[in-house]
Amino acid sequence: MTSPRFLDQNLFTELAGKAAASPRGRQHHNLHQMEEACHRMAVGLQPSTYIPPHRHLGENKAETLLVLKGRLGLLIFDESGVVQSKTILQAGGDCVGVDLPVGVFHGLVVLEADSLMFECKAGPYRPVGEGEQAGWAPREGEPGVAEYQAWMRAQFD
Repeated sequence: MTSPRFLDQNLFTELAGKAAASPRGRQHHNLHQMEEACHRMAVGLQPSTYIPPHRHLGENKAETLLVLKGRLGLLIFDESGVVQSKTILQAGGDCVGVDLPVGVFHGLVVLEADSLMFECKAGPYRPVGEGEQAGWAPREGEPGVAEYQAWMRAQFD
């Protein structure tokens, strides 16, 4: 048996620092083993990170996100990229998280430095696959990311 692992301020500080030092502006801390059926992780996030619109397909790929520190903007899109809803997820705020059903296009914008979220979804891990990446938004590293990310952020101004 492994020892309990705590989501404490030491972990939050460590993840914020690693996210700030990461070229991608984020850092995962897995609480699960890769072969486990339930994947649980804490994710440190900085405003520079780009989380492109995507969805998860497969009968068991619902996803739950809870903001433990900071503030995130959640955008829900229809199949063609039209924003259906926008919600601020904020630690201690009116809405602290979301449970996303399978097949819902969503994207996140980090609205506060050193934000941290808890993410839970079924394993095993697999990269975003065919039909899961939004065809109307640039992928990470592609031209147009800065402009699209600025547009996403502007939805919360």
